[in-house]
Amino acid sequence: MSSLTELAEKPLIDPFDRHVSYLRVSVTDRCDFRCVYCMSENMTFLPKADVLTLEELDRLCSAFISRGVRKLRISGGEPLVRRDIMWLFDRLGRHLETDDLEELTLTTNASQLERHAAGLYSAGVRRINVSLDTLDPEKFARITRWGKLDKVIGGIDAAAAAGHRIKINAVALKGVNDDEIHDLVAWCGDRDFDLTFIEVMPMGEIGGEMRLDQYWPLSMVRAELKKRWTLTEIPDTTGGPARYVRAKETGGRIGFITPMTHNFCEACNRVRLTCTGTLFMCLGQEDAADLRAALRSSDPDILMSAIDDAIARKPKGHDFILDRRRKAPAVSRHMSVTGG
Repeated sequence: MSSLTELAEKPLIDPFDRHVSYLRVSVTDRCDFRCVYCMSENMTFLPKADVLTLEELDRLCSAFISRGVRKLRISGGEPLVRRDIMWLFDRLGRHLETDDLEELTLTTNASQLERHAAGLYSAGVRRINVSLDTLDPEKFARITRWGKLDKVIGGIDAAAAAGHRIKINAVALKGVNDDEIHDLVAWCGDRDFDLTFIEVMPMGEIGGEMRLDQYWPLSMVRAELKKRWTLTEIPDTTGGPARYVRAKETGGRIGFITPMTHNFCEACNRVRLTCTGTLFMCLGQEDAADLRAALRSSDPDILMSAIDDAIARKPKGHDFILDRRRKAPAVSRHMSVTGG
């Protein structure tokens, strides 16, 4: 076995010669919303005893950072509903100060953002992704089941005032928000927010054929946008799955994440860690590595070796598919378990 020092200096390279430099961490599977494309209304969440402590999450994230992870995104569920979560942000922020970490970011529904925006900025967070599919309060309540739009907008405003860059993520939902995409572009353009549209992903049972009925290919979204906006291809990349254009009329950047109509895996540089210490090497595959036992062992070499073994199994791409003949989702776990 290689020494801990040797492993700590070794970058994480997968079988397809991709450098894994981006870790997304779900700190909880719990959420204060029940979005119709993400969860069933009556969810059964993990027992708290199965969830890593914040101290363990800090140690595990720090291990990945020592192996060359440069970007760290905290997600959920809704990460800001986890008790004492700001402790973790403050701890992880130390890696920004040493330049071992390039970026610490957050994905949130913004329901708790108003009270945490300033603290997140102090911890080193500069960029926040907010999930927002509609600007209509009644429609927002139907999509999220439990959410209140005014509270979310208040959180977004607080984050912008604190100095955060904001990106709005909107899931394209046929028959739900397909009449609002121009409004979303205009709203984000007025506020200098980036906007990314996302196709529905077949993850987790949400009831009946609802997800298939919701599916709206982004090729059709883009065609609709071109009726009003002048879209210009731009080479911007975040190392993620989005492909970007710029709307001439607003100057705003618009991204498209297309897991169903375009496999975006060729340059994938990320892995996802759940709040139980399970590492998913691909969002759209079931193969996973249990890092919790290795983390709790007395030998740090065991954790580093477990991380190496997992990265060595990272697949080339996902297998998402929507098919009425196949009733079960392509991936059985809900998005809230893996982290958005």
